[in-house]
Amino acid sequence: MRTAYITHPSCSKHSMGADHPECAERLHAINDQLIASGVLDHLIHYDAETASKAQLTRVHNSEYVEWVFRQAPAEGLVQLDGDTAMNKFTLDAATHAAGAAVQAVDLVMAGDVENAFCCIRPPGHHAGRSGASGFCIFNNVAIGAAHAISQHRLQRVAILDFDVHHGDGTEDIFHDNPQVMLCSTFRHPFYPYTGAESGNDHIINVPLAAGSNGAVFREAVMEHWLPALERFQPEFLFISAGFDAHYEDDMGGLALKEADYLWVTETLKQLARKYAQGRIVSVLEGGYSLHALGRCVMTHIKCLSEL
Repeated sequence: MRTAYITHPSCSKHSMGADHPECAERLHAINDQLIASGVLDHLIHYDAETASKAQLTRVHNSEYVEWVFRQAPAEGLVQLDGDTAMNKFTLDAATHAAGAAVQAVDLVMAGDVENAFCCIRPPGHHAGRSGASGFCIFNNVAIGAAHAISQHRLQRVAILDFDVHHGDGTEDIFHDNPQVMLCSTFRHPFYPYTGAESGNDHIINVPLAAGSNGAVFREAVMEHWLPALERFQPEFLFISAGFDAHYEDDMGGLALKEADYLWVTETLKQLARKYAQGRIVSVLEGGYSLHALGRCVMTHIKCLSEL
């Protein structure tokens, strides 16, 4: 299969300070693993385009977008919230990260590729309509989903989020929009301490207890995600691909393995073939154990591209 690999040099220049877990080394670990495995040579490479303010404001308040642009520092760090900061490269990285998701949608819809992986940072799924949060500035996957609906006139798109943290920003954006189904598994109670009771017919939240392993995760997907997705019949699938539920990630506290990410990727591919003409865009979210992150992303991409 033709799989796009979309990234941008600015994403490695964004920094929130020494020893911050959401660091450029995350992308380096992914790239190194893809090179070592031979996968990188089989992907179709694109430099991410820049998201426009019009694309950003499909999901974020214009006041918030303008505020972020004003905060961008010439030097040093500016804190947007308690654990999210900007350096002088962050605005460029954030607009390219969001633009990667938009570009991926366009490439898939045009038939240039069959699916895409956006290897970008900062991540996005904690960014809500009007605020940065949890290392996230703009909600990349939400911007991509909104673009699919607005620009390509799709009626039903689904976002599948298996990050260890609840994608509260994505839920905030789409909670009242039945064109978007959000299916999420996440450790609970755990940061951001949301999601356990906020679902509805198109927001399918499945909290997982600390220590939950792959068997528990697979049962959650089969019993909760898949029946809802079968009813919804999405025309396009987006994946909020966080890999911090891996057992080696000591920030997460769940116990997934590479085989679980392979299984969920293949399961979602089958659903995409059934309802969405195979169309999938996967966007990197969390994952902070560098060795595990590289292996998990490599496994995920190998499945997407059928290598």
